[in-house]
Amino acid sequence: MRATRRLVGSLCLLVFVTTAATTPVAAGAADAPAIVAAVPNPVADGDVGEFVVVRVPPTSTANWTLTDGETVVSLPADRPGARLAVTDSPNATRRLADAPVVAVSHLSLSNAGERLRLRRDGAVVATLEYRDAPSGERLVRESGGRRWRPVGFQPRDVRSHGRATVTGFLLPDAPGVPVETLRDARRRILLAGYTFTSDRVADALVAASRRGVEVRVLVDGAPVGGRSARGAAVLDRLVAAGVEVVVLGGPHARFEYHHPKYAVVDDRALVTSENWKPAGVGGRSSRGWGVVVDSSSVAADLARLFRADAGWRDAIPWRRHRRNETFDAETPSNGTYPSRIDPETTAGTVRVLTAPGNAESAVVGVIDAADERVDVIQPTIGRRDGPLLRATVRAAARGVEVRVLLSGAWYVAEENAALTEWLNGVAERRDLPLSARVAEPRGRFEKIHTKGVVADDVVVVGSLNWNENAVSNNREVAVAVRSADLAAYFREAFAADWSSGPGRTTWVLVAGAAAALVLAMLVAKRTVRFVD
Repeated sequence: MRATRRLVGSLCLLVFVTTAATTPVAAGAADAPAIVAAVPNPVADGDVGEFVVVRVPPTSTANWTLTDGETVVSLPADRPGARLAVTDSPNATRRLADAPVVAVSHLSLSNAGERLRLRRDGAVVATLEYRDAPSGERLVRESGGRRWRPVGFQPRDVRSHGRATVTGFLLPDAPGVPVETLRDARRRILLAGYTFTSDRVADALVAASRRGVEVRVLVDGAPVGGRSARGAAVLDRLVAAGVEVVVLGGPHARFEYHHPKYAVVDDRALVTSENWKPAGVGGRSSRGWGVVVDSSSVAADLARLFRADAGWRDAIPWRRHRRNETFDAETPSNGTYPSRIDPETTAGTVRVLTAPGNAESAVVGVIDAADERVDVIQPTIGRRDGPLLRATVRAAARGVEVRVLLSGAWYVAEENAALTEWLNGVAERRDLPLSARVAEPRGRFEKIHTKGVVADDVVVVGSLNWNENAVSNNREVAVAVRSADLAAYFREAFAADWSSGPGRTTWVLVAGAAAALVLAMLVAKRTVRFVD
């Protein structure tokens, strides 16, 4: 259902023209007249609740009207400067709109297409034209342009915060950091994730709930491969202990996947690349990066994000969601690995990045600003012509030393070997200071799951995979921390993983049914986007 919805949305043709704001609003243009958004095709019989969001400049005494060429709607003269949701079904629209609702006598938007005009004293100042409006979606403005998004999705700007104390840590080296952070909670834990199967984390949440801490959990409703019986039992246990657990999903969900890995713990924020399961935060498998940010500002920012994501109609209580679900058996990871690099606490300035909307362009900006070194560590990378990889090659072209380290896990080994060969070929042909490698863990971890960048003195840590689905359709969260000390810490970790070997791909011959299974999974992987 989700994939179908995204495909429909991507095929919709739209044109957005305004005399005052044809590009993302620049300084001084925030008050320009505009048709901000439109929802022509809400999920309701007869499209009840359809609306158009307009913005009228402050101090204006003009006569403002909205028309589709057939009907003219007069806008209230006493609301200049506001974003107004114009509708003829105010009760239905209030559940959908993020702006004050203005009731008009008649508004009828065609699902097939419409040309809307905002007029000031009879002169057209903004125009919105669309065709084939997808069900349950609205037109929104983002840093890369404008597109259809599910109703309820609110694009965010990059949020900049002041200087804060930041603790960097590695997994599997320091699995105690995430759990101890949760155990220290005295007031609130808001935990957001993709999957959740960790008994250790569940223990910490149940204990916190019992001592009166507000504990809420938000996870994806339909992770790739389904939810395991073990994961369902852990969520059942949380709910039985009084923890609020909701899942994001459904045919009109705001995101393809709810994929972040963060927790707000009192006035601290824990942000990692790892899932809430033994393989991730439990330190039983994956190489991951994480930070704990001691900042009431960052915590408040992520708390607002959590409440917005958990407060829409696609957020379904776990008990209701599980009624019609089936669960598969799963054997949790149980590897043990040495703790070679201890956590490090320092200070830095922090920015919060989110997808969809701003994370991709923000990370591109971090790479574009680098003068000396860029180190990229990812499980795998999507299109070779994607903005993130283009920025990486562009950095090397201006003389920046660039290294790209990818996972050698069996399910991405073939594509990662091909990509590293291509990148190294580009470097050789163009004489660039760029090198790429597939990692060999050699007993220090099982696989790379980190989604990280170190660019000069800026570190990016979070859930953002470098593929189109992650940056455009998933809910993702990352932080960009400017700190020379933190950058040195993660660059040391990167160098240790980089130098472990030349990244040779190892193939293991297996027989009979096992061989068939491995082959089938490799073939299937080519058609499935990496999400974990």
